[in-house]
Amino acid sequence: MTDIPVFVNGRFVSVPAGTDVLGAVARLDAELGEKLTRSEAYATDGRGIDLAPDAPLEAGAILRVLARRRDDADA
Repeated sequence: MTDIPVFVNGRFVSVPAGTDVLGAVARLDAELGEKLTRSEAYATDGRGIDLAPDAPLEAGAILRVLARRRDDADA
């Protein structure tokens, strides 16, 4: 399977084609991936548009993943 380049929080990550947001995040930072799974973090694309953890990625995707603040948990 061919790897594709993506960027998570400004860092290059090489992932297999067909990897989703969660897979790329977990490859870079397992703890942040766990937070994303538990909805204690959220991901956006390079434009700031929210992405689901299971959204498939294309080569060159830019992700920003942030832990939620306690007051954001219900949003």
